[in-house]
Amino acid sequence: MIREDLRNVAIIAHVDHGKTTLVDGMLKQGGAYHENQAVTERAMDSGDIEKERGITILAKNTAVHWKGVKINIVDTPGHADFGGEVERILKMVNGVILLVDAAEGPMPQTRFVLQRAMELNHRIIVVVNKIDRPDARILEVIDETLELLIDLGATDEQLDSPMLFCCGRTGTASLDPETVGTDLTPLFDTILDYIPAPVGEVEEPLQLLVSSIDYNDYVGRIGIGRIERGQLRVNQDVTISNYHNPEERKRARIAALYQIDGFERVPVETAKMGDIVCFSGASDISIGDTLCVADCVEPLEFVKVSEPTMEMTFSVNDSPFAGKEGKYVTSRQIRERLYKETLKDVSLRVTDGETTDSFKVAGRGEMHLSILIENMRRENYELCCSMPHVLYKEIDGVVCEPMERVSIDVPDDAVGSVVQKLGARKGELIEMAKVGTRTRIEYSIPSRCLFGYRSEFMTDTKGEGVINTLFDGYKPFKGEITTRYTGSLIASEDGEATSYGLFNSQDRGVMFIGVQTPVYEGMIVGECPKQEDIALNVCKKKHLTSIRSKGADEALILTPPRQMSLEQSIEYIAEDELIEVTPKSIRLRKKILNTELRLKAEARAKRAE
Repeated sequence: MIREDLRNVAIIAHVDHGKTTLVDGMLKQGGAYHENQAVTERAMDSGDIEKERGITILAKNTAVHWKGVKINIVDTPGHADFGGEVERILKMVNGVILLVDAAEGPMPQTRFVLQRAMELNHRIIVVVNKIDRPDARILEVIDETLELLIDLGATDEQLDSPMLFCCGRTGTASLDPETVGTDLTPLFDTILDYIPAPVGEVEEPLQLLVSSIDYNDYVGRIGIGRIERGQLRVNQDVTISNYHNPEERKRARIAALYQIDGFERVPVETAKMGDIVCFSGASDISIGDTLCVADCVEPLEFVKVSEPTMEMTFSVNDSPFAGKEGKYVTSRQIRERLYKETLKDVSLRVTDGETTDSFKVAGRGEMHLSILIENMRRENYELCCSMPHVLYKEIDGVVCEPMERVSIDVPDDAVGSVVQKLGARKGELIEMAKVGTRTRIEYSIPSRCLFGYRSEFMTDTKGEGVINTLFDGYKPFKGEITTRYTGSLIASEDGEATSYGLFNSQDRGVMFIGVQTPVYEGMIVGECPKQEDIALNVCKKKHLTSIRSKGADEALILTPPRQMSLEQSIEYIAEDELIEVTPKSIRLRKKILNTELRLKAEARAKRAE
């Protein structure tokens, strides 16, 4: 059977190339909004962090109707750290819309997502977006996109993929680069003409591959996937099986069944081959499981998601301020939350640590892990996090480390400092080219050598540089390297920071705290420009005498402190330091808080070397 009344399509692109904005336009013209209904900008970015940062973190489903055909649309993340979302979502669709920015052209993540789509033999519609940009270079971007397709081994059919020219913000599309369209009709028509309709057997036994998991406090776990074969109905008994472990089978009954239409989940009694559905009733369903009927259990193969490349240790907060700001502080609560996250995020790996109070959490990159930490602190969790470490592999007896392909767009006057810094961090120059008024540089560099570089990069380029990274496989270990050339300023006493104490401390380096900030011994209060740690008393008060009164002296002028975000903190900390994360605060501290014990430990480490 061919479902001519249905199309399943995913929108894939590099970060910030306009996927979610284009989906906004498709929803408006596809009838997802009622008359006089308030239109939300970037409606698919429903999470708080997604709205704040303007990025998509989780893939989301929606659907519109065009000329009697239902088009299921999946909006996917563009950041490389969330590539696991893209890889599994591609199994739910029959074709993809590849967005390319009219000024930036194909970027590292464009290559990654396009390669995954081509491996599944999906049909591709190329959309050059943001054609209204003043620095748009449409004809060059067309050539670069075709070169990318050739480089990835595209077939003749894929090279003949239709190409459209859109402005997602105004909701227009055209087939001619010289013409600005009036609406998105050309895009909708191309989807109906070019993306194949789902084909399969409706009367055969059920097969449904679970590609995503949602959670609801009332009904528990909700599975999301496409019906590959047969039909599914409410109150149907199903058998859950997995391709990689076919002997283990579980039974469940479908309690509720939904199809997505616009922004809503619409309850339905039955769904058939080709439909993307949400269902509840299977309490222990996992991503990659297949729903079958009891007398015909045939699990479907699930795409192998790339392994994590970076690891951090999460542990119970044991600082003097522990338990004052968070609600969930015990190892049991943190453990439950981390293992619950692995059910939704297939790219994440959690294992128990060396102690009962610590857990090793491995992910795709710094942003992947920082989003998890940020979500946990917003849910009232309190914990400590260590410096990130890359995960090494032994390949043919050789120790190998993860590599990154770094793409950098910078003004011409910043090229020298960027090349110098990346060269010192063992980066290998792949390509340098002029793109418009800027220079694009591509490097291959070990993942660990990028720790702490982003803040340096923004300083060197005066905030005008753009840096993007993409995992580029494993290569032999490149040798030891120093990535941090500064030390820490550490509080030597408990108390509250005073203006007098900070005034006398700020000559030692850049301060991270302001007046009246509570501190404890061992807490990092600033950065030392030298490669050494300095303990100082920021709680020191001026002693008053009968001769010198409090108001007689001149005012103390303090330099504004540097406010450290979570990402900056992850980049900053060294091996012997931790980040204390609570719902209200982010503090940096030493693992050993007592100054005397810490100095003894450092002396022993030096003697051991």
